[in-house]
This record gives sequence, C-alpha cells and structure tokens, in this order.
Amino acid sequence: MIDYAAVLAAIRPGTQWSLDGDEYAGLTWLDDSPKPTKATLDNAWPQVQYERAYAQVEAARRARYQAETDGLFFEAQREGGDLTAWQAAVDAIKAELPYPTPPEA
Repeated sequence: MIDYAAVLAAIRPGTQWSLDGDEYAGLTWLDDSPKPTKATLDNAWPQVQYERAYAQVEAARRARYQAETDGLFFEAQREGGDLTAWQAAVDAIKAELPYPTPPEA
C-alpha cells in the first residue's frame, strides 16, 4: 500500500493538503500549487520507500557504532593507534545492517 502522506511530505514539503483515509481519492489539495496526479505519487513511492529504509539503516548503524565501536576507536588512539579491532567491529555492523538497494530509475 502506498503511503500518500509520506510521498507528499517527501516530494512536496510545505504544501497544504489533507488526506481522508489511505487512498488518493481522499486527497484534498489546499495549496496554490497544482495538485500532483495519482501517477506522480505512485511513481515517487519506490524512491520514498528506499529513502525511509536507508534512513532506518543509517540510524541503526549510528546507534551500533556509538555503543560498540566508538570505545574501541578511542582505546586504540590511547594505546598507540592499532585500529584493527575497531575496523573489524565496523565491518561487522555494516555486514549485519546493509543499505537497501536503490529503486531502478
């Protein structure tokens, strides 16, 4: 199911509209700009899904880096600069949390 509110927020930020339900038919355009067509919103959905998934991975990685790798980095800096353990931990996180595949253009 397409999240029309998410698509509108992504491709038309700052515009005025309301959505009654989850379908395009429930979209009331309150802005002075032209109302986007259903096809425009439908076509934008894969990119919006990708960007949302990418942001989720980015946030999860950031949390894991802070919890698991930052200490290793600072410890290596204090003890002479061997970053082997830090790099292995970063690589493991990247392997466990891969970025999504972008939609085809």
